[in-house]
Amino acid sequence: MVQLVGSLRKELADSLSTCKVLVVGAGGIGCELLKNLVLTGFKNIEVIDLDTIDVSNLNRQFLFQKKHVGKSKAQVAKESALQFCPTANITAYHDSIMNPDYNVEFFRNFMLVMNALDNRAARNHVNRMCLAADIPLIESGTAGYLGQVTVIKKGMTECYECQPKPTQKTFPGCTIRNTPSEPIHCIVWAKYLFNQLFGEEDADQEVSPDTADPEASWNPEDTAARATASEKDGDIKRVSTKEWARSTGYDPVKLFNKLFKDDIMYLLTMDKLWKKRKAPLPLDWQQLENSAYPQEESVGSGLKDQKVLGVWALCQLFKHSVETLRSQLQEKGEGAELVWDKDDPPAMDFVTAAANLRMHIFSMNMKSRFDVKSMAGNIIPAIATTNAVIAGLIVLEGLKILSGELESCRTIFLNKCPNLRKKLLVPCVLDPPSVNCYVCASKPEVTVKLNVHKTMVLSLQDRILKERFGMVAPDVQIEDGKGTILISSEEGETETNNSKFLADFGIRNGSRLQVDDFLQDYTLLVNVLHTEELERDVEFEVVGEAPDKAPPPQTNQEDVNSITNGNKDSAQPSTSSKAPAQDDDVMIVDSDEEEGGSSSSAAAAAATSGTKRKHSDAETGETSTKRPRTVHSSEAAAPTNNDEDDDIVALD
Repeated sequence: MVQLVGSLRKELADSLSTCKVLVVGAGGIGCELLKNLVLTGFKNIEVIDLDTIDVSNLNRQFLFQKKHVGKSKAQVAKESALQFCPTANITAYHDSIMNPDYNVEFFRNFMLVMNALDNRAARNHVNRMCLAADIPLIESGTAGYLGQVTVIKKGMTECYECQPKPTQKTFPGCTIRNTPSEPIHCIVWAKYLFNQLFGEEDADQEVSPDTADPEASWNPEDTAARATASEKDGDIKRVSTKEWARSTGYDPVKLFNKLFKDDIMYLLTMDKLWKKRKAPLPLDWQQLENSAYPQEESVGSGLKDQKVLGVWALCQLFKHSVETLRSQLQEKGEGAELVWDKDDPPAMDFVTAAANLRMHIFSMNMKSRFDVKSMAGNIIPAIATTNAVIAGLIVLEGLKILSGELESCRTIFLNKCPNLRKKLLVPCVLDPPSVNCYVCASKPEVTVKLNVHKTMVLSLQDRILKERFGMVAPDVQIEDGKGTILISSEEGETETNNSKFLADFGIRNGSRLQVDDFLQDYTLLVNVLHTEELERDVEFEVVGEAPDKAPPPQTNQEDVNSITNGNKDSAQPSTSSKAPAQDDDVMIVDSDEEEGGSSSSAAAAAATSGTKRKHSDAETGETSTKRPRTVHSSEAAAPTNNDEDDDIVALD
């Protein structure tokens, strides 16, 4: 007769009490997961998260209370989880999982790693560390009502990077408010600004500088003090953005100077943010009016909406749209609110102007009204029950692994609506590793198309190796018979190479670069394909892998009912297989929470290949589409339906 301890076999219960597990992320999914783990019987848990608690987290991250705002998510989650099981041994790290201290040997201390991240970079990193350490990884993510859980085991299943992913659609709130680096960040900020000024105010959609940004202060106590001070500020009474705007009569010039001058100057005082980034450049209305900007012309040809306006033209568009929206509010009466609609010209003009002005301030290429409208997609609300379901599924898959039943593990998709077989939860068999994967293949290799006369060494390091291929500290050697070191991870060794072009080192069409990341225990061979025919603003392309431009998969009813492996990630909920164009943070593609610290969660990002593979349903044996559902969002796509309301997703 089988001996039980609670609902578990005694052998399994004993295993839970002795095994050591790592939880990466303590946000929406992470909170639910910690609670589930201690109540299931896990006794030795380590949790890591760089993020601090924000007021907007409190509606779903139930381990946190208002008194915890500004404190470390990992530390508070530990303290709260211990109330469920005081005998558990929980270690909390207020840190980034990408810190070199958490090396392969660190990961080998665990029997199981569980991801609760929201960004692509962190997911990629944990994926590689688990492969190097040969430790099972459970990846997860949520986006609105959608969610996904999958298991990754070296040599047995696809790794997180086996399938190409669309551009990340989930972003931390501090990225939107403090350090935007992509146009989509600015577009999301502009949509939030619309709601703060004219619509329903939401704590998740704050646009002012984030004083509690964990990156701006590595001292948790200092971060907590900032968060507290941001609510009190001595005897100064803080008012909402909308109240302040009303007090000015929605004066366009005052709004402009506050948003694009005063707030930017305040950001500049957070000097730690700009040590490795280009600092923003404030704009002043009066100076612009008296400068050469008014003579600027639009860039581009074709229809009016497809032209990129100059800075002064955007200022005028901002002024006109604010005046029009102010009139609409006045017509509706006291207490009225407007709802953003991409098909409402004044609302679209406002977002176009505000987003582009912010892009200019942060030195990005501005976008046409047409482009902004197509990117302003959906932002999906984070839903506590989705996190709870996914966290429960993570534990169930973990129990299978610890029982030695890895072959029975599944990728499980949580859908918004039942599929044709009346299922909300759809289990699919795990895929074997891809022989072409540039991460888990026996000899990872990739071909990159670029212009060797225009691509600098620094761009190769930051844009290609770190950003595109997810490395942390790459070393690059040219296979030229001399073993020339192009990039060294040792500080100062090759910095003089950064401003030189690849061609200056004899790199040409057909050259091969050996890239090693010792932290990730990862080696990649890069084949260089020289070309002078890249599209405008495209620095490079990965040959045979262009997820952002892959033809959208065909849609059928089955497709509409499943999601794929993935966000963001995110980073990231799962990314959708045809994602177009990520709590507080904005979630667009990958999933659960923010990265830096709480980037907790995320769904494994979905693969975007032109052809979809069918996977047999674990229960019925019938085939079901594994990479079907797409998510459309202004930032990106998290697993969600494209035809839903234009909301932006705040991923947990």
